[in-house]
Amino acid sequence: MIRRYTVGFVLFLSLVYSVAFAAPKTPSDPLQQMLDQVVTHQLSNGMRWLFLEDHSAPVVTSLFWVKTGSRNERPGITGISHLFEHMMFRGSAKYGPEEHAKLVSRHGGECNAFTTNDGTVYYEVMPSDQLELVIHLEAERFANLKLDSAVLVEEKKVVSEERRQRTDNDLFGAANEQLEINFYQSTTYSWPVIGWMHDILGYSLEDVQEYYRLHYAPNNVVGIIVGDFKLEQAMKLAEKYWGKIPAQPTPPAPKMVEVPQKGERRIQFKRPAELPMLFAAYHIPPQTDPDIPALEVLSRILSSGQSSRLYQRLVYKEQMVRFAGGAADNRIGPGQFGFWMGMKQGSNMDDAEKILWEEVERLRTEPVTESELMKAKNQLEAGQIGGLASSMSRAMRLGSYENGYGDYRKLGERAAALRAVTAEDVKRVAKKYLDPDQRTVLVVVPTKDETAMNDVEGGTR
Repeated sequence: MIRRYTVGFVLFLSLVYSVAFAAPKTPSDPLQQMLDQVVTHQLSNGMRWLFLEDHSAPVVTSLFWVKTGSRNERPGITGISHLFEHMMFRGSAKYGPEEHAKLVSRHGGECNAFTTNDGTVYYEVMPSDQLELVIHLEAERFANLKLDSAVLVEEKKVVSEERRQRTDNDLFGAANEQLEINFYQSTTYSWPVIGWMHDILGYSLEDVQEYYRLHYAPNNVVGIIVGDFKLEQAMKLAEKYWGKIPAQPTPPAPKMVEVPQKGERRIQFKRPAELPMLFAAYHIPPQTDPDIPALEVLSRILSSGQSSRLYQRLVYKEQMVRFAGGAADNRIGPGQFGFWMGMKQGSNMDDAEKILWEEVERLRTEPVTESELMKAKNQLEAGQIGGLASSMSRAMRLGSYENGYGDYRKLGERAAALRAVTAEDVKRVAKKYLDPDQRTVLVVVPTKDETAMNDVEGGTR
């Protein structure tokens, strides 16, 4: 059984988004070079392909990005996108349970999958001479997945246990879930990626079959091939194995509009814990909004890494907390600008929280220094260059922009937008989005009494 990453992989995707920028554009700009070499192809059934040849190593990465995540669900079937991450390894008309993964491993490769709010991704990293095997295997399970009651019952048990381990019985997972369901009020981000337990246990075979029919149709999938292959051969293989899979009606896109928040929301989350923690989030716009690059720079300065203002003030100078950080979580729909910190023994939560909001307010009223601005941009640039090193990271970057922005070339546009960010832009977005009335704050209140724990199933609205 291969190990599958789900909710935790959201953090990885957030990193992909946050570092996907480049230095000032020059003829040797590696990002632009990569984008210029991408070849696109669309099958008659609507499936879109991105091809990027790179013969520097005898490895090829194949990534199949399904444009469906938890935001495409509804009450009653929450978590069904994640369920399919498991179901897709349970066999098809031609191959038995887990045989897909075993064949990949037997031929020297590795495969896995992950689910987010905005998509579900299946990938293989293989020796370059095994490209046909991968394209065939993926087409087989996308077209002929085994969906029967016995398999569904078994996987529901697996997913429900995963929820218990990673959310219900995990302090960070449970706290993050509580923050999220109190933060989002009117969009389909208001339930967890893994789904509610009562929904997981209640999926019917008809629910699963219908979701597969619509959301796993080729016109809702992007295929991305990066590495050591021949373009003509890859196009022929795509046509051969995927071209005959019929298209389906395009699934309706959810309306992702969050109602305006009229005041701070606070949640006391009582759990068995040694020390208090705080999680907080502000509303920010969808990832296509022109303010996002400035918010990325703001996040770097305020809360990303040990040199950030929050870490320096709360961990080093005041020595009140064990850890402090934050990130801008960009999504297809409305995102969130979040913080977290964990108290040290003997420190006062109220005092630490006061300092947190002082640092936020300072950014809303004072411009950042030029050195801070340049440092943040240099960090993003370093991440961008490092992120182009492997076929996997390049495939992931292309896929995330093709899915999240509708066009992988937006990656270059976002890089240009980042280069234009000024200190005044950072102050402007801080004042606009980091408004006290627009934040949701969750405080973990330690308790030794398990009967005092919140109901993680229903939230605390």
